[in-house]
Amino acid sequence: MYKILLLLWLFAACNHAPTIELDNTPHAASAARLNDAGSIIRERIPVPEGYTRVTEDEGSFGKYLEDFPLETAGSKIIDYRGAPIPNQDAHVAVLKMDVGTRDLQQCADAVIRLRAEYFYSKGLFDKIAFHFTSGDLFSWAQYKNGYRAAVNGNNVSFVQTAAANDSRSSFRNYLDALYNYAGTISVYKETVARTADAQISTGNILISPGSPGHVAIIVGKAVSGKGKAVYLLAEGYTPAQSVHIINNPWDETISPWYELSVADEAINTARYRFNPASIRSWKVILAGSQMQQRPMPANR
Repeated sequence: MYKILLLLWLFAACNHAPTIELDNTPHAASAARLNDAGSIIRERIPVPEGYTRVTEDEGSFGKYLEDFPLETAGSKIIDYRGAPIPNQDAHVAVLKMDVGTRDLQQCADAVIRLRAEYFYSKGLFDKIAFHFTSGDLFSWAQYKNGYRAAVNGNNVSFVQTAAANDSRSSFRNYLDALYNYAGTISVYKETVARTADAQISTGNILISPGSPGHVAIIVGKAVSGKGKAVYLLAEGYTPAQSVHIINNPWDETISPWYELSVADEAINTARYRFNPASIRSWKVILAGSQMQQRPMPANR
């Protein structure tokens, strides 16, 4: 049983993704004149000259992200042990969200966390449901009613072993339980590819699934008078650390914004090269969806 659990965890985590500081990376871009007094993303980070920020619909996931609170200007990225990570040159802001005290909330976990927190904030509890890498669906509804993941041979099942608890701390524990077995592969399968650049929007993800793999999430969009779009990217990383908005060392004229296209086979960001790169939007998954008990693949 321990070996099966370990295999799931290894495949789920981003912990095999190296800390990629790309060769010949230019100096950190300095084009952005940040508004240090801004307390949320859309206030802190201005758009490039000649661009207008796309206003997200009230109540949408995109609106939730562009209004997400930030730590004070100049805050460092902190790992799960409370220590600053070595690389403090690749980000422009840190999201105000706990990391946890274990090495769990890495890249895929960070985007899952943002998605889950959005639904939680709106009271959309039936939509808080994510798949393990094995393909098994695990919902907040199950967890708060005492169900926990159990492994029996090659099968994942869910057994009621705890008392019902729908507190905020229980929700946070649910996320940690989810992080153990979800990852870039499961997130990839819970999303659908954007097929045209005009479809790319705040809340979409940029992902290369696998082990190693990586994922970032779009937290802002701006458009020029000529119709050219640019995007802000936020990410978690390994080891588990603060979710942060990255700069763009590859184009100082628009940093920290990025130009993205569904036609791009590879995309370089401040800390990672997405190759292959896929820009994707979330599917609608409900906690009430029928679960299938699937055998865990021996090799994923």
